Amino acid sequence: MKIKATIDRVPGGLMLVPLLLGAILHTAAPGTAEYFGSFTKGIITGTLPILSVWFFCIGASIDLRATGTVLRKSGTLVVTKIAVAWVVALIAAQLLPEYGIEVGMLAGLSTLALVSAMDMTNGGLYASLMNQYGSKEESGAFVLMSVESGPLMTMVILGSAGLASFQPHHFVGAVLPFLVGFALGNLDHDLREFFSRATQTLIPFFGFALGNTINLGVILDTGLLGIVMGLLVIVVTGIPLIIADRLIGGGNGTAGLAASSTAGAAVANPVIIAQMNPAFAKIAPAATALVATCVIVTSILVPILTAMYAKRMGNPVQTNAAGKGKLTAEMH
Repeated sequence: MKIKATIDRVPGGLMLVPLLLGAILHTAAPGTAEYFGSFTKGIITGTLPILSVWFFCIGASIDLRATGTVLRKSGTLVVTKIAVAWVVALIAAQLLPEYGIEVGMLAGLSTLALVSAMDMTNGGLYASLMNQYGSKEESGAFVLMSVESGPLMTMVILGSAGLASFQPHHFVGAVLPFLVGFALGNLDHDLREFFSRATQTLIPFFGFALGNTINLGVILDTGLLGIVMGLLVIVVTGIPLIIADRLIGGGNGTAGLAASSTAGAAVANPVIIAQMNPAFAKIAPAATALVATCVIVTSILVPILTAMYAKRMGNPVQTNAAGKGKLTAEMH
């Protein structure tokens, strides 16, 4: 059976398929973890420890000796993405109730959901798009996008916008596994190679555990709103990213558009934030569902829009490939 191949055909499938399975289990049999206990309970309820190990491995996979071009490109995209999410948080704080809208068509919408959906790029999706439509340096910009992974940036944005307060040690705790992994990976190349292999392997495990925090009824209730939010993520972050890529990053905007997605790992942020600040516990399920929908929407639309944009801009990779093909034909 070609299970892995089938999952790979689904946009963000390695994360979203296990997440959906977990949500089905939680909706149909919410007491499963307690019933079986032991290791089964650990897999079902282990979002935080599994994500912590993944975050450590992400840190270990980053090579400090990245070229200046890669750092400029990735730094431009990361800073722009975070800055846009921060501006959105400031605006949303003025327009939305402190802990989200509870009734009506916009029920579930909160600043937590908006920031979580906008402040993290789907690095795997970006890298694959740049392999096809960008340069080697643009593809390598994935190196700093890993810094966005985890709840740290979401915490910083919410805190700086005056929407939440976190103890200093919570900020340290949010980034410490990443920093330890980063240090070990750069001290020893073998360790970097060893730990980096686990980054993909762990994704379905925390996806499944995360799904077990979601009731499918909430996703159905927020489905249309989630789709609209997914479109907003592309528009609100995509336009500034395109501009920044052209003016600062030295590209033609393709890399910026390719970065205008929602990371699969962002789905975990509302739950993690709620664990550190219980005031968000009530809106975490709806925020999680909204972000999950944004992941799906952006995973489908961003590749299509990037391909159209690259074609319109005259993708240099495709042009070079066509030129080489023509030269080869003439030589023969």
